[in-house]
Formats: sequence, structure tokens, C-alpha cells
Amino acid sequence: MGFRRKTKAIAAKTPEQLDAMEAAGKIVGDALQAVRAAVKPGMTTLDLDKIAEDVIRSAGAVPTFKGYQGFPGSICSSVNEMIVHGIPSDDVVLKDGDLVSVDCGATLGGWVGDSAWSFGVGELAEDVRLLNEATEWVLMEGLKAMVPGNRLTDVSWALEKATYEAEKKFGVDLYIVDGYGGHGIGHTMHEDPFLANEGKPGRGPVIQEGSVLAIEPMLTLGTEDSVVLGDDWSVVTVDGSHAAHWEHTVAATAGGPRILTPRR
Repeated sequence: MGFRRKTKAIAAKTPEQLDAMEAAGKIVGDALQAVRAAVKPGMTTLDLDKIAEDVIRSAGAVPTFKGYQGFPGSICSSVNEMIVHGIPSDDVVLKDGDLVSVDCGATLGGWVGDSAWSFGVGELAEDVRLLNEATEWVLMEGLKAMVPGNRLTDVSWALEKATYEAEKKFGVDLYIVDGYGGHGIGHTMHEDPFLANEGKPGRGPVIQEGSVLAIEPMLTLGTEDSVVLGDDWSVVTVDGSHAAHWEHTVAATAGGPRILTPRR
């Protein structure tokens, strides 16, 4: 028997495959835009789920999340102190000032798009608004490291470094959620490798032209520690502080990072 060696490079997609992934990703972007446009106080997170599912299915795609390892929703809807994996529910009624993270996936022609967007219901408290803007900025800065020739943890370090810079830029203390991060993506939602949101650069498999990662910083105002609730899905901060989550599916190309989940 031989021995297993760690993958030396992140699998690459062809230009045609990247186009197919972007077709799925655009549907995700459309679903997120529709949810963001419709949200208002008094709606439930299940209402948001129905909006997203309708957009996805109307475009001829399938909600990737629905049924994934038993998950019941078409989106993950995580409010305030909930970081990720919130289950849409009629019991969660949104109110003015809530911060909502909507994570959404669509499968089209066998390819997956995955993206998350955090936004306020009405007007956010100032520190929460700054957290959310900072998390978006960290994503956009961090994904700049998604270029051929870099290594996996160059992206991790870019995200970590951007978080430090965001603290100064936005004037708010930020905490990187421990143990959660991004991932490879293609025909299935979660593929190797796991992408940490912090870490030393220059390690892990090489990013090739055509490599694709879902990059998703998750930041909080008070703690890096989290706990999973009794539903075995919902992840919340241990101290009740607010969390924000932003994500794009990103390809490395000769021309630089290519976002495959644009919000048109």
C-alpha cells in the first residue's frame, strides 16, 4: 500500500467551468439582493427563506442548502449574536436594529455558488454598523490574495492582516471567530481545502489559475469563542456580542481574483 500525501495544489477549474460556476453564483447574488430589498421589521426569517428559494427555483436552479446534511432551509439566517447556520423560522421575527446574516447557495448545471451578506433591518447601532462594514472590507481585502502562485494560508493571513487594519480604519475592536472559515467549492458546496480566517502565510497547497475558494470572514464585537445551540446548527457568540459574516466564491485567474457570486 502507498501512503497518502497532502494535496500540493488546489484543484483548478477550466474557464468554461468558471463561467458555469458564475452562472450559479449570479443566481445566489440575485437571491441575496431580493432578500435585502424585501426585509423589514415584522418579517420572519422564514419569510426571507421563501423569497430566496423562489428566486433560485425561478432561475432553474436548486437551493444547495436545502436538505444538506439535514438542514431544512434554503438559506442560513443568523441574527445579531448568531454567527452562522441559523435555521429560518416563523418564530424569529425581525425588528428594527437587527443585524441579519443571510448565507445562500444555489446549484445550477451541477455547479455550486455560495455567498453570504450581512445587513441591517432599519438602522443599526453605530458599533454594529461599523462591525458590519469592517467585515465586508476584510472580505474584499482578503480575497486580493486569491492569485495564482500564492498558497492557501496567504489568503488566511490576508484576512487576518485586514482584520487588524480594519480595527484602526473603522475604530472598533474585532474578534475572528475561532474554528470556522472558508472552503473549496465546485460540484459540491464543501470541498477541500478548509480555509482558516487567520494564520501564518506561505503554507498549504498552491493556488493555481482556476482554483476556487469560498472566502468568508466572520467577525464579532466581543469574542472569538462560540457555541452550537441545541438545534445542532445555530452558532452563537458565547458572550452575546454581535457577529457579521460576509462571503464570496472567488476564482484565481491570470487577471486577478474573479468573484463568481456577483450581486447585480
